[in-house]
Amino acid sequence: MTASFENATLDASSTPVAYTEYGLDARLGSHNQLILESHDRCKFLGLKSLEPCDFSAQILADFRITLERNARLIAQATSVVEMLGKRVGDFGSMIVLTDGTGTILRTRCQSTFIEHAERVALRPGVTWAESSKGTNAVGTALILETDIFVHGDEHFIQSNHFLSCAASPIMDHSGNVIGVLDVSGDRRSFHPHTMMLVEMCARTIENHWFRDKFRQSLQMHFHTQSDLIGTAEEGIIAFGEDGKILGTNRAGLKILEISASALRIQGLRMLFGLGFGELMDKLRLAMFTPLKMYQSNGKELFVRVSWNEAAMSANTLNPQFSHSRSSPALSAPALTQQNATPGVRKAAYQLDELDFGDAHVRSVTQKVRHVIDKDISILILGETGTGKELLANAIHQFSQRRERPFVAINCASIPEQLIESELFGYEEGAFTGAKRKGAAGKLLQANGGTLFLDEIGDMPLSLQARLLRVLQERKVVPLGGHRPMDIDINLICATHRNLRELIDQRGFRDDLYYRINGISVRLPRLRERTDLAPLCQRILRELAPHRTLSIQPTLMEAFQRYSWPGNLRQLNNVLKTAAIMASDTHEITAEHLADDFLEELSMLITEVSLKFDAASSASSSQSTESPPATFELSGRWGVPSMPALSPSTMDNMEQVEIATIRRALEACAGNVSTAAKMLNISRNTIYRKLNKKE
Repeated sequence: MTASFENATLDASSTPVAYTEYGLDARLGSHNQLILESHDRCKFLGLKSLEPCDFSAQILADFRITLERNARLIAQATSVVEMLGKRVGDFGSMIVLTDGTGTILRTRCQSTFIEHAERVALRPGVTWAESSKGTNAVGTALILETDIFVHGDEHFIQSNHFLSCAASPIMDHSGNVIGVLDVSGDRRSFHPHTMMLVEMCARTIENHWFRDKFRQSLQMHFHTQSDLIGTAEEGIIAFGEDGKILGTNRAGLKILEISASALRIQGLRMLFGLGFGELMDKLRLAMFTPLKMYQSNGKELFVRVSWNEAAMSANTLNPQFSHSRSSPALSAPALTQQNATPGVRKAAYQLDELDFGDAHVRSVTQKVRHVIDKDISILILGETGTGKELLANAIHQFSQRRERPFVAINCASIPEQLIESELFGYEEGAFTGAKRKGAAGKLLQANGGTLFLDEIGDMPLSLQARLLRVLQERKVVPLGGHRPMDIDINLICATHRNLRELIDQRGFRDDLYYRINGISVRLPRLRERTDLAPLCQRILRELAPHRTLSIQPTLMEAFQRYSWPGNLRQLNNVLKTAAIMASDTHEITAEHLADDFLEELSMLITEVSLKFDAASSASSSQSTESPPATFELSGRWGVPSMPALSPSTMDNMEQVEIATIRRALEACAGNVSTAAKMLNISRNTIYRKLNKKE
């Protein structure tokens, strides 16, 4: 709902007598009619427009229960509220998140607006239902279950007339209102685009809530425009293991033009003219590119599906998939849920389980074993994606602190201005927008356990001095506080940067470096490891524990020759996709890989195929004459079949690539497009390889 606030300030002189006391004009349209009806409700309830502001709030014990009851909503809304705050931050306002009764759960306030907000009890624990606060965006949105703005003297209570507020209800998959997102500000500086931003962010929170609610289920994403899939405007339907519809988000119901109950009753066949199994067969190829489909009424939709790890591991392409939960995947990111806040994590591996046969990794695990529980700081070095957090978590699980918290914070992912408060915490009133009663920082949260500082090389210099003092004194003073608090932590740090170079460049303190570097270990890049095959098998067992999956030998050798720039993170994602695509077989081949990755790997696959052909040719002595060079698409990969190259050529991958491309071009009479299709690479790759050679 978008509207101009210019029409919201009304002239009382032209209003009907019955409404002159409200300053409203009943002739200005549906918005004003909604406001008039709200005022009537307030008058019926006995509220007085001139009565003083109601400052009553829930007692602390009750409010804590309210927060616990709405923990999921708060978690799903946190990142969205931060994003919204950056968009409306210049206008002097407060962002408000309430529960389904209108009780404020969280606020994010601009310094210029705090005093005004306090004047009308716009703070956590206070209920802004229409029955207590009169006509206001939060309370009226709850009554009407729709987006609404309330500007100036549209508020029933006169003390709220200085406000302009835009609110949007947050609904669950059944259409129940579970909360409200609101932005309130001074009517003189309120921006007309705020309503649109609030609506978008409320829909985003709904989608986060929906995905989390049905995280163990197969989800179908759709929209009338393919580029809007993945945005706040996309529709989402969740399916049960029997193919029945479990729920649909609000955007989906709007797109389909159907109610939630009607959709559950009618089912997919009425919607698309297909059963669940038939739909999944169509969508198998739509994992990366949305598939065009049509509703029974002829409406065109673009559709794709997504799986979570648990659903995927039980073969979600089968309509009878189960919800058995799989172990976390090997890469560090798999340890964190999509919307989780940095904090306590659960280890996927014990320390001895990290050894898959690579000598370098075995050396790392042996070194750290000697210093665990010896009060020696550990510094883990390695490229991004090599499993630094995984190792840190395994160290914690091996230590005597395993029953205490493992708290992780990524120094590179948190804005510089927030790292200090995240790490040290803060007291009430320490800074503008600080939470009431303050907040414990990660150092205190990790007390008795392990604190993992990832990417410590990106920590601001000013903060490095404070951290060093804490490590030396083992005491923490939160921002705005004066009383030191004792802490007992095991510290593990990690970075992909060269800290010695940073020290030379005055980007890192040398005294802190020597304090955190009790012992340093370096995790090898994936391309340097010798245990790729058993590593892949372990990941596949975790991704698909209920079926046996192997990798075709030729593809496995291509994997071993690949550079893996994304390390374990990339490997995990590649195998996850392949496991999904190989739903009807027990062997992963190149045809199960994502197109972009297959393009990177295709030349290596060709090289390996040539090597196998050469070995086969050498073992056969039936003919001394070489057969003519023919390019017939053969095998499961569509790799050209050609004469074997010499051993010296086989040792040079670049020569093999160039030779393969040129032979393909010769066979295609110089047609680059045909050659590219034959080799399963892009035309640009051909041009780049040939130009590089020349």
